[in-house]
This record gives sequence, structure tokens and C-alpha cells, in this order.
Amino acid sequence: MFYEFRRYQVQQGQRDAWVKVMSEIIIPFQIGCGMDFVAEFIDDERPDDYIWMRRFESEAQREQLYAVVYGGQEWQDILAEHGHLLAAKPQVTRLIPTTISPLR
Repeated sequence: MFYEFRRYQVQQGQRDAWVKVMSEIIIPFQIGCGMDFVAEFIDDERPDDYIWMRRFESEAQREQLYAVVYGGQEWQDILAEHGHLLAAKPQVTRLIPTTISPLR
């Protein structure tokens, strides 16, 4: 099992709009496709940064869910409508909890 820690930089001053898109459109869409959403955050020291986390049981599951989520027209439509809010591609870090982590 592992987590994806995803950090997005949004267009200056657009973080509230991006949080709304994530909370109302993207996260529900991905959950509906089977993604395991863990949490979302805003960075208190970086006003244009947004962070969220997802959990995967295995690399095979991640690959399968990526194909379902990102391979369809619905995702392309979401990006076409809201992708302008992003300033840069997300930074994605794969995290594996240690044996004493409560997230294990």
C-alpha cells in the first residue's frame, strides 16, 4: 500500500476557485471511478499551492485506476473547462507509511 502526495501550483489568486473545483467536481468524479481519496490541504505559507492525497493498494491498482480516470472523455472535458486554473504540472510524491504509522 502507498499514498500519492500531489502538490499543485494554481494561477495566482485562483486557489479558492481550484479548491472548489477539486471539492465539487474532481474528487467526487475520481471517487466515483474507484479512487481512494485521503485528504486535501492548502499550504498556509504558499497562497497558490494546493495538496491532496490518494491511497492505492498496489501498483497494479494504481495503473488500473489511472486508466479509468484519465483515459476517458469525461476527464478531458474536466481539464478543458478547469485546467486553466493550474500554473504548473503537479509534483507527485509516492509515500509508503512506516510500520508504526497510523496510516498503514
